[in-house]
Amino acid sequence: MNTDTTGAAPVRVVLADDEAMIRAGVRAILATDPGIEVVAEAGDGHAAVELVRAHRPRVALLDIRMPRLDGLAAAAEIRRVVPETATIMLTTFGEDDHVARALGHGANGFLLKAGDPRELIAGVHAVADGGAYLSPQVARRVIELGAGRLARRPAARDRTAGLTAREREVLALVGAGLSNAEIARRLHLVEGTVKSYLTSIFTRLDVRNRVQAAILAYEAGLVDG
Repeated sequence: MNTDTTGAAPVRVVLADDEAMIRAGVRAILATDPGIEVVAEAGDGHAAVELVRAHRPRVALLDIRMPRLDGLAAAAEIRRVVPETATIMLTTFGEDDHVARALGHGANGFLLKAGDPRELIAGVHAVADGGAYLSPQVARRVIELGAGRLARRPAARDRTAGLTAREREVLALVGAGLSNAEIARRLHLVEGTVKSYLTSIFTRLDVRNRVQAAILAYEAGLVDG
């Protein structure tokens, strides 16, 4: 993923996790990218909401399990009071039920705490650019929830069968976490054309947001991983 931010203001991030060591590690990883700036940290969900309200960051990076207000409730409140702030959930392999709940409420991304540090940076840039981002491991686990991957794949393929070849290309890149600008560069299109494709794709597939579209892309086998 291209994270070149030359000439652009850094992506402002509020980071929330109740474990100080985790916050320090995440902050250190993000600090390696000059295009990202952590503007505030919180140890619980309630404080995270207040800091987002005060700082109006582009991205809120939220642990799912936090005291006072958990990450899911905090994300919902952030979307209500500061809708321009995108939310990324930090999760572990043991929190499938939480991931499923967050998907239904429109979270913009999911990252594993024990994942590749490069995914953390890529995920922040992706959602800041209006994209969605799923760690490949998280995407696979979400697909396997409920009826299971094998049962879901035929239905997903049926849903995507009516898309044009170009729309399927765009959907696959959404599933890979690319933003509109990155999709435009990859497919040699103007960004407005990508937006038009996405409007058509969302309507045809009856999905509400990019994360739901990304999951469907995985289920249909359009994304490697």
